[in-house]
Amino acid sequence: METRTKKRATRKVNNGQVSKPRKSKINGEVKTIPQIQMLDIGLVSPDSGQPRKTFDDQSLNQLAQSIAQHGVLQPITVRKSDDGYIIVMGERRFRASKLAGLTTIPAMVRDYVDTEVLEVQIIENLQRKDVEPTEEAEAIQFLLDRYEPTEIAQRLGRSENYVRQRVKLAGLIEGFKTFVRRGEMTLGLGVAVALFESEEQKLMLESMEGDFQEHRVKRMIDNRSFDLTQACFDVTDKTLVPKAGACNVCPFNAANQGNLFGEGKMVCTRTSCFENKKTKTFMKLLKRVKKEGLKLVPNISKYWVDEERNQWVMAQMEKEGLEVHLTNELDILKKPVEPTMESIKEGHGHYEYTEEELTEFLDEALESYTKDKEKWDNAMDHGFGKGILLEPDSYLTQAIYVKIREESDDRGSDVKSLEKRKMSDCTPAEQIIKINTRELRKKEIENNNQFKDVVEMIRETDYIDQKKALSIDEMVAISISLFENNIGYYGQREHFEDFFGDDSQLSREEIVAQFKQNFKKETLYKLLRFLLTRQVHLGESNHTNDLTNQSFYMAMQSFYRDKIAIVEDTYAGKRQKREARIKERILVLEQQAEVLKD
Repeated sequence: METRTKKRATRKVNNGQVSKPRKSKINGEVKTIPQIQMLDIGLVSPDSGQPRKTFDDQSLNQLAQSIAQHGVLQPITVRKSDDGYIIVMGERRFRASKLAGLTTIPAMVRDYVDTEVLEVQIIENLQRKDVEPTEEAEAIQFLLDRYEPTEIAQRLGRSENYVRQRVKLAGLIEGFKTFVRRGEMTLGLGVAVALFESEEQKLMLESMEGDFQEHRVKRMIDNRSFDLTQACFDVTDKTLVPKAGACNVCPFNAANQGNLFGEGKMVCTRTSCFENKKTKTFMKLLKRVKKEGLKLVPNISKYWVDEERNQWVMAQMEKEGLEVHLTNELDILKKPVEPTMESIKEGHGHYEYTEEELTEFLDEALESYTKDKEKWDNAMDHGFGKGILLEPDSYLTQAIYVKIREESDDRGSDVKSLEKRKMSDCTPAEQIIKINTRELRKKEIENNNQFKDVVEMIRETDYIDQKKALSIDEMVAISISLFENNIGYYGQREHFEDFFGDDSQLSREEIVAQFKQNFKKETLYKLLRFLLTRQVHLGESNHTNDLTNQSFYMAMQSFYRDKIAIVEDTYAGKRQKREARIKERILVLEQQAEVLKD
């Protein structure tokens, strides 16, 4: 086999002798055209600086089998070295030839300077179909020192957006690159992570503790990226933070990195800069409202007053000498927006209404708008003052009219409730109450956020595609969820009075534990059957024109076929009598029609 292969491979080069280079005259200059030579495979070695690092073993073995049968059909390209030849292009063919047991390999010897070698290797690698994405990204990054993205795209036959995304991928730190190489992390997600600075990426990687978890990466990206169309500042303002410049031309704006979040969508991936600009905008706002005598109203109710960000916002207002009021202490008028048919359709898009119904909705909305507009136009005459409503998370604002709500207080006008008083105005005992109340609220908020994160994580897993039967814990959770959210008060009293048993002295955790301990599958079956009877569609829907009703009707046949048959017979009897009368009436009308024809 090897002998036949050698003969085929050397047939065109004078039985193994080096052919003389041919000369060609181009534009008056004599150019030497390199010829194919058969080189001792032991004198050829790979280039240690070759950009390509990975070779698929399976495809390499397949190529080796092909070479063993047909020979090396395309010669490799090499350059001379002190002790032989170094491969410029064709390392994969070289490796496969060694696996096939060849002792010589066809090659073209060319003269290259070092910088030309790397560029040739990179372009050759990038034109392959199976190039590894992170290697491709690093290679394109190298070419950027010599060419513009447009020129690279033309050379590779790729789009400019493709090139820009690969350039961004080159900024991915090594740990995330490993996830991409192993196929655990999609390229889109890798590019999204690469938008962040390396220090930010390191924090994200460390929090994963070595295990790739797609839902966590997505959540970290969401928490660290900001929609610039919803920014509280002008994204074209280059003076807000002079060192950072304007957002619309910033390299950390995803719109300038190849539309990674959608066509032209501006998303900031530099958390510290975005927060800095937000804070500066907020501080400027404080000075402006004080100067113009406006009332600044943070959109904070008494239920959220203890959140850390809300506390900080109120503290900054007090430092600036501004009075702080919670929204539940104020009457607030927002500028009404005139409704249109488009906005009505959007607001009622969950159901297919007729044009007549939508017109009625629009008329009602216009009537409400007229009243609200009148209140807005005459607000100053009714004790309202100009104000600004501030969202404490985003610092977005809107113009409002506002006045302090008049409330009667049995303790006298000079006495404030404990929750409204500053800490410094409280006695030590009252301060303890306030501290404990705040801590309870903070724990509640933390639990809210923790539960939300767990739910979002579960929703992004394959939980709903599980094939195995429901566990007892799952059936307990479904039963309680159905009872709490789908069974009304009277349904609970009439059909499920002892659902939880004696729970008067139990905490929520103890109630769930007790319910699980006493759980029977029949409880879940009863809940489902109760809901089955309640969630059918009555009125204009029936068992012949509605899928829900039709499936219910069929299911009930196995339980109450005889009773259903009695009802069916009753209606069938009425129908037959009616149809007989109709038939007689139509017969008379047909006879009259015939007479009129004559």
